[in-house]
Amino acid sequence: MIKTSKYISPIGELKLISKNNKLIGVHIIRKESSKNTNKIIEDNDEPILIKTKLWLDEYFKGNKPNINELEIELIGTPFQKVVWNILKEIPYGELTTYGNLSKKVAEVMNKQKMSAQAIGNAVKNNPVNIIIPCHRVIGKNGNLTGYNSGLDIKIKLIEHEKIDMIKLYY
Repeated sequence: MIKTSKYISPIGELKLISKNNKLIGVHIIRKESSKNTNKIIEDNDEPILIKTKLWLDEYFKGNKPNINELEIELIGTPFQKVVWNILKEIPYGELTTYGNLSKKVAEVMNKQKMSAQAIGNAVKNNPVNIIIPCHRVIGKNGNLTGYNSGLDIKIKLIEHEKIDMIKLYY
């Protein structure tokens, strides 16, 4: 069964989603979805959702909580999972580029090179925003490029992590 809980953060409302007491989603709410939610139950007592809220509290206090404190189940294609697992390795307060990310993915997948566009698509579909830090990925030469929840949110997260934005643009 899928369970959800809301979390009010400095960047807006987040929807936390779990399945079998594992975190499967953190979504930044821009507007309520009208999707059928018959099998989704709001549960503010679900242990993984409570733990996720505590993790987010620490993150938004400026601390650097360890992603490994949370049991996360990634739901996606094998390729997406490779990308998302590499995203987990980007340290708090640091950025990487889609190009660097594609090199790492190619290395993990034993390929000579990987399409930056395929990487960008996987990053865009990251189901566990903030915790799996897709906001730390930028284009070459400091281009902030798109962010599924909006560039304004990406900028707020980068500023929150005290990353120097002087060389970044959009």
